[in-house]
Amino acid sequence: PGMAVAQAVAQAVALAVALAVALLPLAAEAGKEPLLNVCMDAKHHKSEPGPEGKLYEQCSPWKDNACCTANTSLEAHKDQSYLYNFNWNHCGVMPPKCKRHFIQDTCLYECSPNLGPWIQQVDSSWRRERILHVPLCREDCEEWWQDCKDALTCKENWHKGWNWATGTNRCPWGSECRPFHQVFPRPQDLCEKIWSGSFRLSPERRGSGRCIQMWFDPARGNPNVAVARYYAGIKRSSPGQEGTLAPQSDGTGRALPCPALLLLPLLPLALLLLPPELGGSRAWGSL
Repeated sequence: PGMAVAQAVAQAVALAVALAVALLPLAAEAGKEPLLNVCMDAKHHKSEPGPEGKLYEQCSPWKDNACCTANTSLEAHKDQSYLYNFNWNHCGVMPPKCKRHFIQDTCLYECSPNLGPWIQQVDSSWRRERILHVPLCREDCEEWWQDCKDALTCKENWHKGWNWATGTNRCPWGSECRPFHQVFPRPQDLCEKIWSGSFRLSPERRGSGRCIQMWFDPARGNPNVAVARYYAGIKRSSPGQEGTLAPQSDGTGRALPCPALLLLPLLPLALLLLPPELGGSRAWGSL
């Protein structure tokens, strides 16, 4: 009898291990959710990404899977919209070739579900999460700077320090309007400083699978999906070690469940599945 019980337990454990191994892919998939195909918790974002019937002009590449609504995409194209009451024309009319990049920047921020690896928690009155150090493709940053270098602005960091006395952003008292190329001497200065570190200039180029494109041709698919997957893998394997990826404060969903822990709830099930000669009948009879 003792030998039979030992064999029964051994077979139950073996069955539980097999079931745990089978469940590991599901656990791994669940571990990806906080980083892949996700919307940040911010002022105008949807709670989950999904298809939109139509997104306006430069936001249209994200219509198949977007974190923004159609109305948000329309407002993103206005010189001064209800989104943030932010006025691009704070130092005279911004040239259209320059404004195009800021609209694309807004569309990426509002609509992209591929920014999960760079989402950070923040304590703000208008959003609970932001993006930090998103690796922007070199061409995107250089073209942004080239098309805006002769436009005018009075500030280096557009996230803070404005005069909001009239309800919209105006240049602070005592500041002067200067060409972008004086405020931002290099493309890197523009991309990394204007939104307080939301972007970083990547040495990689479009199509490399290692940098985020601010805009893309939807007919060729969304290249940022693969980029997010790549950096999500880095973040999981070396949390806090990758210079471009600061860890989220809560750390939820980062580690996969320990296989041993999966065994505990499966042991009773394994015993139920044993044949009668090894004690399975007693297990069934107790139900």
